[in-house]
Amino acid sequence: MGKKRVIAKIEELKEGAGGVSKARDVKVSQKFTAGCAYIQATYNNTIITITDSKGNVVGWSSSGSLGFSGAKKATPFAAARIAENVVEKVRKTGLQDVKVFVKGVGSGRDSAVRALSNHGLNIISIKDITPLPHNGPRSKKPRRV
Repeated sequence: MGKKRVIAKIEELKEGAGGVSKARDVKVSQKFTAGCAYIQATYNNTIITITDSKGNVVGWSSSGSLGFSGAKKATPFAAARIAENVVEKVRKTGLQDVKVFVKGVGSGRDSAVRALSNHGLNIISIKDITPLPHNGPRSKKPRRV
């Protein structure tokens, strides 16, 4: 009895989507001209996320998703390719002006920002949001000899 229900639901999903998964269809829900770009540059990877002004993610990319592996993921070259890929993904939305927020200490910070501006986005502001400890944890007691 259970199999009939499962098969019927699968067939309904296939007919409703026309044989194509709904998750893969890319839709442009709204056009907007201003947004934010978040660049997370660590020692091991670089991730760029572009959002609209409300904070809803429009497109993202990372060096691992582009096929870089190992130490090559944190290079400036990989960061430039990531920025190029993200701009191509969000070009349909009409994005023009971005505020850039950079987080992390990786080597792809500067090249990612340059690549965003070179691929047609107007950078309004650049802000460093790398977390810094105010005082850190309590230090150890001095050793008694």
